[in-house]
Amino acid sequence: MPARLLAATCLSALIASVFVVTPKQVESHEGHDHEPDAFLVYVGTYTGPKSEGIYTFRFDRKSGKLTPVNQPTKTSNPSFVAVHPSGNYLFAVNEDAEFNGEKGGGITSYSIDAKTGALTEINSQCTHGEHPCHLTIDKTGRTVGVANYTGGSIAAYQIGRDGTLSPASTFVQHQGKSVHPRQEAPHGHSIDVDPENRFVAVSDLGLDQVLIYKMNARKGELVAHSAVTTAPGAGPRHFSFHPSGKFGFGINELNMTANAYRYDARHGKLELIQTVSTLPPGESQKDGQSTAEMYVHPSGKFLYGSNRGHNTIVVYAIDQQSGKLMYVENQATGGSTPRSFGVVPTGDYLLALNQASSTIVVFKIDPKTGALTPTGEEVSCPSPVAAAFLAQ
Repeated sequence: MPARLLAATCLSALIASVFVVTPKQVESHEGHDHEPDAFLVYVGTYTGPKSEGIYTFRFDRKSGKLTPVNQPTKTSNPSFVAVHPSGNYLFAVNEDAEFNGEKGGGITSYSIDAKTGALTEINSQCTHGEHPCHLTIDKTGRTVGVANYTGGSIAAYQIGRDGTLSPASTFVQHQGKSVHPRQEAPHGHSIDVDPENRFVAVSDLGLDQVLIYKMNARKGELVAHSAVTTAPGAGPRHFSFHPSGKFGFGINELNMTANAYRYDARHGKLELIQTVSTLPPGESQKDGQSTAEMYVHPSGKFLYGSNRGHNTIVVYAIDQQSGKLMYVENQATGGSTPRSFGVVPTGDYLLALNQASSTIVVFKIDPKTGALTPTGEEVSCPSPVAAAFLAQ
């Protein structure tokens, strides 16, 4: 790399480490004067007869249009994707049982073309656990952590200045089980870094626990620290921290509930304060229904979760003092099996990813209530299961 480009890269890394995020990735606030007009949306999929890998779209905030760009980036089962804080790289899991001849899935790093958004593979590593399904990048951009579902484990990797992934710098195998037939073994389902960039929360569906690991981002280290237990048979799946760092929220796949937690960021501990249904009041779970994704709105005012089978997004308002949830609505996703969704970082739109019907449906977010209104925009995408945003 030429010295001038290398210096620029180093400066970008320094800025990222000092300010936590760079302008490309910063989450805007209401009334911000410099909100981006458009985002690239990278969509991870389950590959098969129709899907080839990672699909790229351009989302225009003024028109609400979602337009395909570039050719699909071919890779196996990129079921979760995330953009590096610098905006220069994208990381994807490869949710497989074997990867490059090794037992376990994979994680792959890509460079992002600044002009076109096109992805070029940098390198990949084995996750040493089968079927990795989620990853998180620390806010300095030095470490990426992965949750292995079938393997029931987590791994972490150091990220080089050029986006290269090191061999695994941490690997932890979970142990135990719980009461549901799906909980015969550990199943790591998500891994999320906290707002202070000191700890990560790992939801293990098989253990009925959210485990907290202390993170050393410089060394790519994760060390077991604390844990909180859900109701037996709940099946914690995904997790989202409140931007204030005072609360955290988890969605439980097996019993279709959401948990609100008080979070002690200094000591890295969660305390369960509330459990609510993800279904409309008075409605009971039916066969074939389960939850999937959960995200806090960038403003911290609202919480969203997806219901598969029920095919809705549940919306809650968040009490800013207590962290407790107040039901707003269940909005139909306009398709089947919303395994995931994405909230546009500016907070004004939500994109529902309907895995079984292979569609992405766009909703407008009410800034006062958090309620969702279909915009009429719907695009085809084969088996979409994750979205990551990059401001243009």
